[in-house]
Amino acid sequence: MKCLCRDCGWTGEAKVSRCPSCASPRVVFHEELGTLSIAHLDCDAFYASVEKRDAPELRDLPVIVGGGKRGVVTTACYIARMSGPRSAMPMYKALKLCPQAVVIKPNFAKYKHESARIHEKLDKLTPLIQPLSLDEAWIDLTGTERLHGATPAQMLARLQAEIEAEIGLTVSIGLAPNKFLAKIASELDKPRGFSAIGAAEAQSFLADKPVSILPGVGPATVASLAEIGLKTVGDIAAADLKLLANRLGAGGMRLHRLAHGQDSRMVDPDQSRKTISAETTFNDDLHKREDLEDELWPLCEKVAKQARKEGVAGRVATLKLRTPDFKIHTRRRTLAVPTQTARTLFQVARELLAGEKPGLSYRLIGAGLTDFVDAETAGSDMFADDERRTLKNETAIDTLRGKFGAGAVVSGRALKGR
Repeated sequence: MKCLCRDCGWTGEAKVSRCPSCASPRVVFHEELGTLSIAHLDCDAFYASVEKRDAPELRDLPVIVGGGKRGVVTTACYIARMSGPRSAMPMYKALKLCPQAVVIKPNFAKYKHESARIHEKLDKLTPLIQPLSLDEAWIDLTGTERLHGATPAQMLARLQAEIEAEIGLTVSIGLAPNKFLAKIASELDKPRGFSAIGAAEAQSFLADKPVSILPGVGPATVASLAEIGLKTVGDIAAADLKLLANRLGAGGMRLHRLAHGQDSRMVDPDQSRKTISAETTFNDDLHKREDLEDELWPLCEKVAKQARKEGVAGRVATLKLRTPDFKIHTRRRTLAVPTQTARTLFQVARELLAGEKPGLSYRLIGAGLTDFVDAETAGSDMFADDERRTLKNETAIDTLRGKFGAGAVVSGRALKGR
């Protein structure tokens, strides 16, 4: 099977512009279509699409999901994107580009519910599902053809149609031999897309793409690679390995493999989340250290509570700051003992904050934990006695708040910030 109609399910070997069975133009053709089994599913403008589904009068209007006069865009629908708004863009900039946009405050409880409905359908296809966020996931359908009586491509086309018909949302599918290529494929034909990238064409397909298409390559790495003449993925594929290793260390070797379309990562449903974080944007910029610390403490409480809920402890604490010009500064510190307590996270984040240049103003502050271990393993650390005592106290507070409400126990630090 090299050709598939997404509307009626017709399959064939020859490339056609329209389905010979139902005349639909939604036909997918690829030489490796019948053998590819790693997929990336990405919901189309997810939050905005949920809002439009629930309010049909918004269907033909530009919609931006985001919050506050000093907030950022969470999601912009495709109509809004035609005017320039994009995710993570400051709201005031987005509204300058698209002043007619309807702005809706995010409703994450609703989005989580819709995400669960989609994942319930995924679970019927395979247990090998690795979520990346509420609106996207990798899927490994290797070896499922006999079970379902259909190829992975056929199953994914049916899934795509079911989600649209039963949940009222559209998704785009990327099909490939590995996770990296599958994610790129899912971006090729949005919305309602279905694209495939095969192993044979991967390197030639990637060759003229900018290096920023590679995962983990941000502006700093783009600039560093440009300094040695590497601007496209093809440049990296052809580059000397020693040059890349000297410039980027082990990361250079990783980029070289990706540039050749190679990715050995497995779809891992048990992979723990990469970070737990919380942040807040101020109504007015803050510059006094004590004011920033007052904002920081409840964020640390929120992060630590979530870590305890998930049964993980973080080995790295992070502090995030955004200046009025929207530049983001992230500071990290590896901890002597993994933590899931607000006290430890706050102590470290506060020290990182003290290391910043005095007098600078900030519009946002955030705290987080990353590099997780199982909490039970962390608790057995022979040097973690003090951490265990703090954990016991904070866990007791969780219990009291759960029974009597969030205001049942308030720390001195929280009172100071009121």
